[in-house]
Amino acid sequence: MRLAAILWLLFSAGGTVAALLFPAHLFVTGLAVPLGWLPAPGPAALSGLLAHPLARLYLFLLIALPLFHWARRFRYTLRDGLQLTHMTLAVEIACYGAAAAGTLLAAYLLLTLP
Repeated sequence: MRLAAILWLLFSAGGTVAALLFPAHLFVTGLAVPLGWLPAPGPAALSGLLAHPLARLYLFLLIALPLFHWARRFRYTLRDGLQLTHMTLAVEIACYGAAAAGTLLAAYLLLTLP
């Protein structure tokens, strides 16, 4: 399988996560809990939730996939919008490298949680 196909897959999956999961996640954590519509979980509840492998997988996908979506969009913005066609390889390495580094950092942090 070519690398371009994998990057397109990550781009589309990241767009789906950004369109479907981000709004729901932000609604619950940024609006419903602070306004008192939902009870705020305590430290013990959050610790127990983060101990579950599915919660860690959810957080990993919530972080990693939109990073690759961003990388592809930013790459095309730099290449087509700013006309940096002479720096295509450098732009690709910087964009996808940043997404890969963020993904590895998220994986490391989620795997090393107590």
